[in-house]
Amino acid sequence: MDYKECWDYQETLFNETVAQKIANRNLEPHLQIPTKNHLLFVEHPNVYTLGKSGDASHLLINEIELEEKNATYYKINRGGDITYHGPGQLVGYPILDLDYFLTDIHKYLRLLEETIILTLDEYGIKAGRSNGETGVWLDADDVFKARKICAMGVRCSRWVTMHGWGFNVNSNLDYFKNIIPCGIQDKAVTSLNKELGHDVDLNEMKEKLKKHFSQLFECELITV
Repeated sequence: MDYKECWDYQETLFNETVAQKIANRNLEPHLQIPTKNHLLFVEHPNVYTLGKSGDASHLLINEIELEEKNATYYKINRGGDITYHGPGQLVGYPILDLDYFLTDIHKYLRLLEETIILTLDEYGIKAGRSNGETGVWLDADDVFKARKICAMGVRCSRWVTMHGWGFNVNSNLDYFKNIIPCGIQDKAVTSLNKELGHDVDLNEMKEKLKKHFSQLFECELITV
């Protein structure tokens, strides 16, 4: 799905949830309508997105070069710096009312990271975290080998989330050469197919992610 089209869809679901939370404040508890929670999976055409705290100079190509590479660029309302989305990257957008789960944005991010870490473990890949750098990493403690396999950036307002993760499964990593990923200059980017030496079935990947997400967030996922 086109990035802007999906962003607009996220905003619609996000705004519906926030509006329901506000409306519930004026209702007796037995009349309140539960908010809905969503987990979206998507692949985007080639696109670079810059978070609200990001540095535009971390995009290393101009508008003409973007067009030549068949890529687009958006400044958006999530946290974090610049990242790339494209075919073969499995993007996850949880749109959750954290009042049902946990009102702690840092723990929320750690649970998202753990979802990816546990999924990678099923493929024999040992992943972890890098101190002070949100996302999922391989060999994070080795300055010469550290590489990011999953970037994360979220927005949270009234304890409702949007945006999420970009998990490099079968990604074309050449597109990362056009940015300083997440504003981090001294660490590389990798993908699961690069680590394994072969592509991975994305539908199989989605099932593994859903399993770990539902366990960590103690919820039941219903496919719509």
